[in-house]
Amino acid sequence: VLPSPAPPSLPDRFRMFRSCEWEVLERSLNILQASDFYWGPLSVGEAHAKLQREPVGTYLVRDSSQGNCLFSLSVRMPTGPVSLRISFQEGYFRLKNWFSDCVVRLLELVVAGTRNNPLHFDEMGGTPLV
Repeated sequence: VLPSPAPPSLPDRFRMFRSCEWEVLERSLNILQASDFYWGPLSVGEAHAKLQREPVGTYLVRDSSQGNCLFSLSVRMPTGPVSLRISFQEGYFRLKNWFSDCVVRLLELVVAGTRNNPLHFDEMGGTPLV
């Protein structure tokens, strides 16, 4: 995990949410901001440059530059850094087949789940994510 201080306030770039979705988002964002791996508004290029110098498996979460996604998971793979979008739909954060109402819990599920069943993403050129 590549640590960094999180921004002190909630980002104002989010689209409009229903109140129940905003509660999920706000709670999750507060937990995420207390983590050591959330970098906030970091570009994909900056994230990949930071990860390039780190060991394989090092990751960080950053704000997504895509309007339809809130966060991106950037990971140092054997072939170099890649970024995967974390979507938010109907009160759940999603990455491939995993989902949770908390980004940190989602990452815990992915880490535990990929130990036995690696993820494959087109963005990674067939390299499994473990």
